[in-house]
Amino acid sequence: MSLKLAVFDFDSTLMDGETIDFFADELGIGEEVARITEEAMSGRLDFFESLQQRVGLLKGLDFSVVEKISQNLPYMPGAKETIAALKAKGLTVVCFSGGFRTATGFAKDILGYDADFSNVLHERDGILTGLVGGDMMFSHSKGDMLVRLQNILGVTAEETLVCGDGANDLSMFKHAGTRVAFCARPVLEAEANIIIKEKDLTQILEKI
Repeated sequence: MSLKLAVFDFDSTLMDGETIDFFADELGIGEEVARITEEAMSGRLDFFESLQQRVGLLKGLDFSVVEKISQNLPYMPGAKETIAALKAKGLTVVCFSGGFRTATGFAKDILGYDADFSNVLHERDGILTGLVGGDMMFSHSKGDMLVRLQNILGVTAEETLVCGDGANDLSMFKHAGTRVAFCARPVLEAEANIIIKEKDLTQILEKI
């Protein structure tokens, strides 16, 4: 059965790093936020709680800085080429991110995916309030959105490829026949049927 839908995580999958860590560096709290991110991605901390906690620490950051960082992120080697190759095969390619629309929305036209589902940093008068909302707030959000997308597109789990690196990708792994753990935490590798250890997304094309 041929694949029809591919869903990629953004942070540390399509993009080389964690967007929120780049924001935190601006405030001099990079290490603190990175530690919380690691706990969440390894499955030791609830994703929703970790997201609220980390975004809360960003309160006061200028939104123009957020936008500038979001538009200058380092994309993962092979991201653009892999998405183009999958689309050439007729797949719909989507990005699900527990990160932020400022980054995924900007990257959409550069990397070439069809749609992005992510979270929105709340700002008032150009300053982050420390609040966040959106499509990907919970540990189950990616799986929930994937099932809805499959229903809309008429795509089965066996026709679906998912690719991610952390614990919040586990929920979408439950609804896909091809499950790629990309430079991933052990908790995700355990549920994958394709494991890639190098930062080169084109390796996916050799394994499907």
